Amino acid sequence: MTTKTLNKKALAESLSAKLDITKKDAAEFIEAFLEEVKSTLESKDTVDLAGFGKFVVKERAARDGFNPATNEKIRIEASYGISFKPAKALKESVK
Repeated sequence: MTTKTLNKKALAESLSAKLDITKKDAAEFIEAFLEEVKSTLESKDTVDLAGFGKFVVKERAARDGFNPATNEKIRIEASYGISFKPAKALKESVK
């Protein structure tokens, strides 16, 4: 099985062909869309794309860890992470 990676440039080219718009307009749309998703997540809000999935910001509690090189105990500060939960329709289409 060969894998293909879809990057922003290839996505813009694909959208350009499908929507009959210029590659520049498609690239600008993608940038605006991603910026909106980013700013929503920065506000700790959820991005829910029906039929695709949901991006959620989750808080990770502070915890104790260790440095694997020295086995020294360290304190890992609380932080935030982003999780993605695919929609049922997306899961089914990938099966």
